Amino acid sequence: MFNGFTKETAEFLWELSFHNERPWFQEHKDQYLRVLHEPFHALAEDTRALMVKNWPLSDFDLHVSRIYRDARRLFGRGPYKDHLWFTMKTGGSSHTEGPVFWFELSAATFSYGLGYFDLSPAEADAFRHSVDVNPARFERLAADALKMRGFHIIGEEYKRPKKDMGPVINPFYNRKRFGLEHIADFDPEMLESGLPQRLFRAYRRLMPMYEYLFECSSSMPV
Repeated sequence: MFNGFTKETAEFLWELSFHNERPWFQEHKDQYLRVLHEPFHALAEDTRALMVKNWPLSDFDLHVSRIYRDARRLFGRGPYKDHLWFTMKTGGSSHTEGPVFWFELSAATFSYGLGYFDLSPAEADAFRHSVDVNPARFERLAADALKMRGFHIIGEEYKRPKKDMGPVINPFYNRKRFGLEHIADFDPEMLESGLPQRLFRAYRRLMPMYEYLFECSSSMPV
């Protein structure tokens, strides 16, 4: 059961960013397990349980990031990540494919929302085709999502817009990949035991958009 993150969680992540080396991490591994690993996994599992309870026919595959960086991709960085994240999605495909619900925690901030871990050109084309066929349908979804307090659109925009679809659709349509994100400063009072319910309420509000994007991804030719 998730009981919250604490000031010590942030302090550990700050220290790790300055001492990103194996001897320091091994010396503080018990602290890592207590203040970060165990509560983070509990948060992910509790949030997934709420999703499954409300959508029992969906599997909601859960993927939790590891603290260890891929040794093949260090690029001069230390062997440990200074942030953790988890994603949830349906469909049973790779956790990097299709739209996902996500949560991320660092020493300075936490964020959550809906978006793409990676958006292939084929998926992007399928999304835009769906919007082209019925722009009114997506505009209703986009307008509702943009009403969510504290959320904003993220993702790199094309240098040359694909098409002018109007002020509501354009911020989604003309990006290489996009997401809806809520980000806030690390605040233990906002990261207490009620966080799984807070994430669930946000994901529930985002579910119509998720279902639309999942439908677009599923419509691609095999």
